[in-house]
Amino acid sequence: MDCGKVGVLISSLRKEKNMTQKDVANKMNISDKTISKWERGLGCPDVSLLGNLSKILDVNIERILLGDLEQKDPDGGNMKRIKFYVCKTCTNIITSTSEAEISCCGRKLEGLIAKLEDETHKIIVTDIENDYYIAIKHEMSKKHYISFVSYVACDRVLLVKLYPQQNAELRIPKMYDGNLYAYCNEHGLYKIKIK
Repeated sequence: MDCGKVGVLISSLRKEKNMTQKDVANKMNISDKTISKWERGLGCPDVSLLGNLSKILDVNIERILLGDLEQKDPDGGNMKRIKFYVCKTCTNIITSTSEAEISCCGRKLEGLIAKLEDETHKIIVTDIENDYYIAIKHEMSKKHYISFVSYVACDRVLLVKLYPQQNAELRIPKMYDGNLYAYCNEHGLYKIKIK
């Protein structure tokens, strides 16, 4: 850990929040001299203080330790770069429009990589009135099921959560060309193109 980089980061994050060293110190029940020492690079926060410091400054603990926020270039919300993240512990579903540092239940999540549909994850799309009727021939037991289906067009995302012991079928409104994703809790993310 580079105490100089950590100090610069703490100082800039504190100033972004319009907080004084005393404000941060009071929230952490420590001396403002300690905050000053960190910001001058004369020492680093103790591991036992990182959780609280992370909450106060609204930054990931890992980023504090690295002394860098690693900002990404804005992508303008391009849905073509959408990433899906699924927590294996609580099955939470998270999306982003580009690479992101996502964590859930204390674990870092990796973006899912979509595969083309296969015979065991066949996605059938039928036009019905102004909707797409989507059916997936897949087991829907408590242990093996399709967790969600998502339709992604150039400017929107429609995500439908599915649950075990129901049919893997749904209707979504017709929009324009896009990708349809289906997530199997055992085998991962699958996709097809809709025109």
